Amino acid sequence: MPRYKLTIEYDGTPFAGWQMQAELPTVQGVLAEAFQRFCGEKVTVAGAGRTDAGVHATGQVAHVDLSKDWRTDTVRDAMTAQLRPHPVAVLSAELVPDSFDARFSATRRHYLYRIVNRRPDLALDRDRAWRIPQKLDAEAMHDAAQRLLGKHDFSTFRAAECQAASPVKTLDQLDVSRHGDEIRVVTSARSFLHHQVRSMVGSLMRVGEGRWSADDLATALAAADRTRCGPMAPAAGLYLAAVSY
Repeated sequence: MPRYKLTIEYDGTPFAGWQMQAELPTVQGVLAEAFQRFCGEKVTVAGAGRTDAGVHATGQVAHVDLSKDWRTDTVRDAMTAQLRPHPVAVLSAELVPDSFDARFSATRRHYLYRIVNRRPDLALDRDRAWRIPQKLDAEAMHDAAQRLLGKHDFSTFRAAECQAASPVKTLDQLDVSRHGDEIRVVTSARSFLHHQVRSMVGSLMRVGEGRWSADDLATALAAADRTRCGPMAPAAGLYLAAVSY
């Protein structure tokens, strides 16, 4: 059976996350329904990352096995038609070897978190960013973020319901930069704990407010204690930006 690698974009606002759930709309679910309308097959669309409810993607990757050898542009264009009106788009489809697995073949996952740092409410970016009205020091946030790089026990930034076998992860990148009113947090690792990115962003926000220092952030990490985490940033600002293989 031909295996296709899909690159997918979606607005996570109306969905209960990526993973299929009974009686709730999910990204994986609407993709499976679209494939059934396209080619009449019941398939499982296996994703590189299980994004939570309200989390978006500009570069989610998935794979799917189909019984027929379709042209890749036909797969892309047919899915474009069948996914309407859902805010989900298949950006590309590629034929890949059977050994390719969207989740287990991934070497790095890249996330973007968007903060809009202004007093007025959001109009165009509602449900797509975290509005923080008080002025944040992005440089201080970036400097503190570097204290989280490397291999650590990230229990402080781990959700209670996280199913990962170990809280130890290696964080390769955590950069914070200001672009006008927008602050962007860009992070990369082979894999992340459940809620790790949103928890780190919430703690960095405390640094940006001046309530925490870089040492405070490092102390919270070293504590390996969820109660030492700052507030968890909302899902709306988080994007799965890309997956490397």
